[in-house]
Amino acid sequence: MKSTWRVTLGVSFVALAALGGVLSQRLLRPRATLQPSSAAVLPARASLPARARTIPLVLPELTLPDANGVNHRLSDWAGHPLVVNFWATWCEPCHREIPLLIKLRHERAAQRLAIVGIAIDFRAAVVKYAAAAAIDYPLLIGEDAGLKSVDAFGMDLVFPFTVFADRQGRVVAVKVGELHRDEADFILDRVQDIDRGTLTLAVVREQIASRLRELAVARAKHA
Repeated sequence: MKSTWRVTLGVSFVALAALGGVLSQRLLRPRATLQPSSAAVLPARASLPARARTIPLVLPELTLPDANGVNHRLSDWAGHPLVVNFWATWCEPCHREIPLLIKLRHERAAQRLAIVGIAIDFRAAVVKYAAAAAIDYPLLIGEDAGLKSVDAFGMDLVFPFTVFADRQGRVVAVKVGELHRDEADFILDRVQDIDRGTLTLAVVREQIASRLRELAVARAKHA
């Protein structure tokens, strides 16, 4: 994979200007449109053509509050392989992948895997949904400020998307759309290879990109 770490996403980029009001309107009237990638797009009044987006090489320094209003940074989980899942309560693909995230956290506890959910949503809605879904991993809540977090990862407003990082905080992979078990296991196994020193980051990125393409094709054939 090229060191510039640029990807072009197959979705329309949503203009960030004046999105505070748009986000509020979207959250109050959830009408998520499912895309072929099993992702839900947050619409805005204006959109721009698809463009190349730059994903950071390392986790950006983000500070967001939890449900109790206590601020946390992603660096709080330094030294752990980390999964950062961006989601919203109105997003159906997000609902479907949450049980998997809960299982992964417990199944890979020996690897010290940390999972953090970042909800681009209202606090009350997140608290209610988290209780109903029995989410037991840390949740940070973006509300309007969460839009900056999405942009910090070089992503469009398409949910869910999931970021995988190694123990050094280097971004290994980003999965746009619903995360599936076979994808998650392959990516996390490769992250473990990096942390063990058996594979390089560059090799792992190439392997993951190739495998995700294969799985996407296979899933489309059986859809």
